[in-house]
Amino acid sequence: MAIDKDKIKEHVRGILEALGDDPDREGLKDTPDRVARMYEEVFEGMNYSNDEIAEMFGKTFESPERASRDMVLLKDIEVFSYCEHHIALMYDMTVAVAYIPRDRVIGLSKIVRIADMVAKRLQLQERIGADIAYIMEKVTNSPDVAVIIKGKHSCVTARGIKNMPSHTVTTTLRGAFETDPALRSEIMSAVL
Repeated sequence: MAIDKDKIKEHVRGILEALGDDPDREGLKDTPDRVARMYEEVFEGMNYSNDEIAEMFGKTFESPERASRDMVLLKDIEVFSYCEHHIALMYDMTVAVAYIPRDRVIGLSKIVRIADMVAKRLQLQERIGADIAYIMEKVTNSPDVAVIIKGKHSCVTARGIKNMPSHTVTTTLRGAFETDPALRSEIMSAVL
């Protein structure tokens, strides 16, 4: 699916008119085009399925000896996304991804790229975690994956209740991270 920038421009112009402003005034005349280009960038992940993202960033390497019981944790991955309910920014988001390698390991930068691409969709924070976990499991062939996300949602902080200090934490636990209480405790204390 390609993002239709012309249609975005048309609708942004209509939104500006609906807000009672003049889309032809100096400050707004290029706004529809700027928004269309921004949307093409920040929603890039909508162009790809989880399986396509796994293929794009699925480069793996032979696992070092003994790694099959050692956890790999990459945390403080910064991403942003947009809530599918209000198209409101989800920000100050940090993602932690952990897995227990089997026969293959994934390059650390690929984990960051996966998290970034998944976030570049109209999303729910819970789905971001589930999507990353799915892709990690597919790429690494390890059922033992954990994704913990902490973020702020402007649909809570900037509108409605306007509760600035609140943040949302979601956990997606698969395999041993879900079934082994000690491992679950280890990952939670390492991340939160």
